[in-house]
Amino acid sequence: MTKKLIPTLLTGALLATGCSFIPKLDKPAAPVPASYPVATEAGALAAADIPWQQFFTDQRLQQVIGLALENNRDLRVAVLNIDKARAQYQIQRAAQFPEFGVAASVSRAPSTTTGQYVNTYMAGLSMPSWEIDFWGRIGSLKEQALAQYLATEEGRKAAQISLVASVANAWLGLQADEELLAISRRTLHTREESIKLAKLRLDTGVASELDYRQAQSLTEDARATLARQTRQRELDINALTLLVGQTVPPELLGSLQGKKLSDLPALADVPAGLPSDLLLRRPDVRQAEQSMIAANASIGAARAAFFPNITLTASAGFVNPELSDLFKSGSKAFSLTPSLYLPIFNAGRNRANLESAKVSEQIAAAQYEKAIQTAFREVADALVSRETLQDQLAAQQRQLEAENVRYKLSDLRYTNGVASYLDLLDAQRSLFALEQAVVQARLTQLQNQVNLYKVLGGGWTEPAPPPTAAAATPDAAAQ
Repeated sequence: MTKKLIPTLLTGALLATGCSFIPKLDKPAAPVPASYPVATEAGALAAADIPWQQFFTDQRLQQVIGLALENNRDLRVAVLNIDKARAQYQIQRAAQFPEFGVAASVSRAPSTTTGQYVNTYMAGLSMPSWEIDFWGRIGSLKEQALAQYLATEEGRKAAQISLVASVANAWLGLQADEELLAISRRTLHTREESIKLAKLRLDTGVASELDYRQAQSLTEDARATLARQTRQRELDINALTLLVGQTVPPELLGSLQGKKLSDLPALADVPAGLPSDLLLRRPDVRQAEQSMIAANASIGAARAAFFPNITLTASAGFVNPELSDLFKSGSKAFSLTPSLYLPIFNAGRNRANLESAKVSEQIAAAQYEKAIQTAFREVADALVSRETLQDQLAAQQRQLEAENVRYKLSDLRYTNGVASYLDLLDAQRSLFALEQAVVQARLTQLQNQVNLYKVLGGGWTEPAPPPTAAAATPDAAAQ
């Protein structure tokens, strides 16, 4: 009879674990306008659906990004955090089921009849104290662990998006460094020739020492600029090396020499869509949403602590005072011990836990709203910059063309004795500054394109699951 009773009781206990005190989650409305401050276009393919291999068409940059995805330590930690969160979820999930094991013990106590000490040997199957989840406390903790796992997964996606954009911006910065170095070397060479001419004119009495000293000052300024840009290039290489997680192959770095930013393959244009798309496509927003779900589930666990705790302990095996007779048929024994505990006084601990859980949920909701607002602001900034950077670059290019003509005319007028040497030096100085400004403006424009792709959720796409990927979810992996 007892053998039939055990599975019946266990089945009934498992069926009774359907109650839950998790409150209904009311997601706050997106605290942002329905549209961006600048006009946006709709596209057939959102930025988040464009793989980074299609957005960054430069094969050299693709190689560098690929190396970073394999070796970057921050991304590796993010992946390991997923494994840890998955294991924590499986631990919490296992708490819903009873635990069975083999147990053996020996005890020595006085007999109630003779008063003499006797030994008692026991061996068999045992089910330690198992909490029957009538009120859904363990189920709430499982839902909390699941949401934390999903938040960690979204965090890994956000980390990859950030890494891809950081590597791309560092690569573009290095190309700009090479272009600026080329301009500085050319300018320094020109000014060194100018100072020789100024020295010669000073020695022959044609020019004053003032002209010579002005030429000398501009030459040293160009030399200092070259040293500063050389240092910046090395610092940028170090930054890229840290992002990639290994030394960047010399042939890739060498391929940047002699090239300009305008020589790089164009980046793909991405449609901005609507602000509501960010809630679905930005991993950091989804991460904040899962954190809010986890905090909400913890309220259910805190509420369940106010109700009776029902546990069940059972064992089945053999008990005998003689070790040699332990496994004889007459030594069979069975025990089933249910227990109930209702907290009456614990100095307000349960109430404080519930209050803490509610406040944590409010904090998570505020962080979710902040994540939405941050995403909106980042996209709006990138769109506003896109609107103006193109006009700025075009204007500076036209100004550079005008300044180039001015320098040639100043040089011609000075050679013919019409203009002073000061006019020529001023034209040289302006031309050098504008050449650098155009490079910086073009770099800012390209990096803004990368940033727009990033803030719209680009840089991560879900890989197609293989036909036999049954262990893709924590539940499947636990089976």
